[in-house]
Amino acid sequence: MNTYVALASLPILIVVFWMYTAHIFSRTPFNLHNKRILLLIAHPDDEAMFFAPTLLSLTRAELGNHVKILCLSTGDADGLGSVRKHELVKSGLALGIRSENDILVLDDPNFPDSMDVTWHPRLISNLLTTTFAPNMAKIPSDKRPEASIDAIVTFDAGGVSGHPNHKSLHAGAHAFIRALMHRHAGWDCPVKLYSLTTTNIVRKYASVLDAPTTLVTTMLAKKDAGSASGGMPSPLVFLSDVSGWRRAQGAMTTGHKSQMRWFRWGWIGLSRYMVMNDLRREKVG
Repeated sequence: MNTYVALASLPILIVVFWMYTAHIFSRTPFNLHNKRILLLIAHPDDEAMFFAPTLLSLTRAELGNHVKILCLSTGDADGLGSVRKHELVKSGLALGIRSENDILVLDDPNFPDSMDVTWHPRLISNLLTTTFAPNMAKIPSDKRPEASIDAIVTFDAGGVSGHPNHKSLHAGAHAFIRALMHRHAGWDCPVKLYSLTTTNIVRKYASVLDAPTTLVTTMLAKKDAGSASGGMPSPLVFLSDVSGWRRAQGAMTTGHKSQMRWFRWGWIGLSRYMVMNDLRREKVG
């Protein structure tokens, strides 16, 4: 009987643990305020499958941030590019993006949706420069470089899933920041780079149960990170509550209907990335 009672109580205990942990994370003073933030992704659905907790947090009105999404491909590997482009807009708006004008999806042959292609970092850097720092070459070396964004959020070198397109974004963002700071040594870079932490497969599918591990690693990382630079703390941790998790799931099931194959149901039910994101501010040399 005691075993049955314990098993019956387990879902309740998990929900209570979830709500309490989300409350702890929500009280952290470490966040971005009044910043222009770019979420740089590779495919439509990346924003929901991997970055939903980040978007739900950073787009909260009281933070005063302006968040945009730049997706470098339409995800046309299966010939559904035009459909997926519209799906991304629907999902992005559901996750807190202000306007359709803040969601840009490219259809560029330099960035094909492919598991076999690594996108060239220089091409990504050139694109980011043209879009967000068009006057870079005109700024004298004794002046601070300028950009129309304050932060880039993207994948880390592991790309979470190991997808070469994801990993290309990390390399391309690094190339952009190095280009931005070329000839401007000694100045603080106007754009900070935050990357989403890749975890092992056990943690990846632990959902909210990975929160204690994330909390410990985050506290240790904060201890080593030093003071925040220009109001840009590191690391950042976002843990959605139950309603936020349901919004993230809805962004996939309603927004990205074309992608809802059987294995995606497992992802949206079990993946930690649907409920939790930890971002590290990277040093770019």
